[in-house]
Amino acid sequence: MTETTSPSPFARLLATAGLVQAADQIALAALPVTAVLVLGAGPGLVGALVAAQTAAWLLVSLPAGVIVDRLPRRVVLLAALALSLAGALAALAAAALGHVPLLGAAAFLSAAGTVTFVLVQIGLVPEIVTTAGLPKANARIELMRATASTAAPFMVGFLATRLSPLAGYPLAACLALAALLCAATLRFEARPAPAARPPVLTAIAEGARFVAADPLLRAIGLCAIFWNFAFIALLAVFVPFALTRLGTDAAGAGLAQGINGLGMVAGAAVAPYVFARVQPRAVLLFGPLSSALGAVLMALSPALGGLATAAIAFGLIGFGPMLWLVMQTSVRQIVTPPALMGRVTATIQVAIYGVRPLGALAGGGVAEFFGLEAALGLVAGAFALSALVSLASPLARLATMPARASAASGL
Repeated sequence: MTETTSPSPFARLLATAGLVQAADQIALAALPVTAVLVLGAGPGLVGALVAAQTAAWLLVSLPAGVIVDRLPRRVVLLAALALSLAGALAALAAAALGHVPLLGAAAFLSAAGTVTFVLVQIGLVPEIVTTAGLPKANARIELMRATASTAAPFMVGFLATRLSPLAGYPLAACLALAALLCAATLRFEARPAPAARPPVLTAIAEGARFVAADPLLRAIGLCAIFWNFAFIALLAVFVPFALTRLGTDAAGAGLAQGINGLGMVAGAAVAPYVFARVQPRAVLLFGPLSSALGAVLMALSPALGGLATAAIAFGLIGFGPMLWLVMQTSVRQIVTPPALMGRVTATIQVAIYGVRPLGALAGGGVAEFFGLEAALGLVAGAFALSALVSLASPLARLATMPARASAASGL
């Protein structure tokens, strides 16, 4: 009789995270497909439904951060995954009934569960993985996410064509259920109850003040804000740029954008090998610098290789920032006290998602009034600001990983 070894806590968390991200990305890809093919929605309604889904990252993060820091994590984790499952089932019912407001609410509900799960997950990883193993662990989680985000649109499109336009939501529900069952096997130490529980707004402010006061976290937040502004602005203008300047069609533009996902997958896959050979500061500088280089290549693509150069640019903008994301997540987990982890993560998350609509509006507005070339100049400038933040901050001097923060006393 052979002895069997149960999966490690991280293996269980990794499997749960992979299933959650797959469910979330399938649901995100299924929403516009369902809206158009089942409900006959036009661009305006599709945009409103997608906005309802993505709004969860902006509206839910801060209060969820407080909940994650205060309540037992197992309870929050299972409740978050149950919320995602309920959202996927409600979306399927709404689509079958042709009920648009219910579909929007269901999409928001499902995304809210994912938002809360991510906050718990980021806090759990440094408790079950050594400090030295954090970059590798985070790279494996991000590889799951990048693979899911790359594959989901193809899977949903295939199912809609070959099976049913509604097929994406049953798949998302099955994945969410599997994540819930997998999470139920997780066991981790309970935290001591907080000595005090200030009002929610006060608790949220504590997380924001900690981010603003810590030089590393402040630099990471600013770098991410400029980067996300630039990236969303690029997405807002790329399709008209590709159609009018690169001489391609919508399929060609979509193919070039798809290389971004492949770059993300490649970055997450090679991250452990890169981190074992270079200092943290090299990665934290390479991410934003590679994005700035990608923006320059994008601007030059009409005269320098056309669509192929634009695809390479998207690949760079996926590869380098994925390495940066894994490394900065590890740094955040190390320097943030466990009692503040949820709120610190939520603060940075809200800043990132809050700036994305501004990037889309700015990119579209500049393109409309000053031309597509000016819009790409705006993109390159914002990516460059992201790189300058890193160059001028302690991130550029981080030769080794920082010391782990001690536990925070006040909540």
